[in-house]
Amino acid sequence: MRLITTIREMRDRVSELKLIKSTSGGRENQTIGFVPTMGALHEGHLSLIRTAQKENDAVIVSIFVNPIQFCPGEDFQRYPRQLEQDKELLNRVGGVDTVFYPDIKEMYPEGYCTSVDVKNLGNRLCGSSRLGHFSGVATVVTKLFNIVKPDAAYFGQKDFQQTVIIKRLIADLNMDVEIKVLPTVRDEDGLALSSRNQYLSREERQDALCLYQALLKAKSLANSGETDAKKIIKEMVNVVNRTQSSKIDYVSIVNPDTLEDVQEIKDGAVAALAVWIGKTRLIDNIILD
Repeated sequence: MRLITTIREMRDRVSELKLIKSTSGGRENQTIGFVPTMGALHEGHLSLIRTAQKENDAVIVSIFVNPIQFCPGEDFQRYPRQLEQDKELLNRVGGVDTVFYPDIKEMYPEGYCTSVDVKNLGNRLCGSSRLGHFSGVATVVTKLFNIVKPDAAYFGQKDFQQTVIIKRLIADLNMDVEIKVLPTVRDEDGLALSSRNQYLSREERQDALCLYQALLKAKSLANSGETDAKKIIKEMVNVVNRTQSSKIDYVSIVNPDTLEDVQEIKDGAVAALAVWIGKTRLIDNIILD
């Protein structure tokens, strides 16, 4: 497993991987699976990597804590950075050809002034309280796709809004990459795995289960035939509010393509919420089939 820190070296490695020598002595195109991360890796990331390994000839993982997707007052400075632990974890999993680990100056050199904004989609749900967040996400993803040139890129459903925005991004900008969205990986008690979970105290970790409990309530109501989104949202809010340390950012049920609020539940609608547990903001979602 190689650790690469510069864009030039990363591009050179991609060129090597794309045209690696075949067993017959000639050259053949190789597919690249890409898993972009901000590090602090957990089983959710590893599930993406394992799928990328099965579906591609080579796998590249990026680790970059992207400063422009953090809003003022957010946790950019304290976001967990643990490269040695991440490398050890990746070595145990195996099958990762390259880790791309650029620093901020490499990605945003002096004079950098370009951004990518996916309008409307980036202003809903998390975007309503994290102004500019998804522009930062779209910008760094565009840069990473241009550098790595993957055939497929892998994301988790936990960041549902992000996946919708990235799909729109590649469609609008005609990027030649397939987006694969894999199911949310959860702990045994249902809490969605997140790098930010390590912020939680033992008591807060237990309180954080209210997110998944609220989603299960929504799923149960929808499965029993309830189609009124407002009624389901009200029940979800009641579940979360039973936890004293919780503070709701939003609870919504949205169209899976436009992220607009829906009034009536139909197959594919997504129940999504963001909740502060103490000083930690957590997100989760569930598809209401």
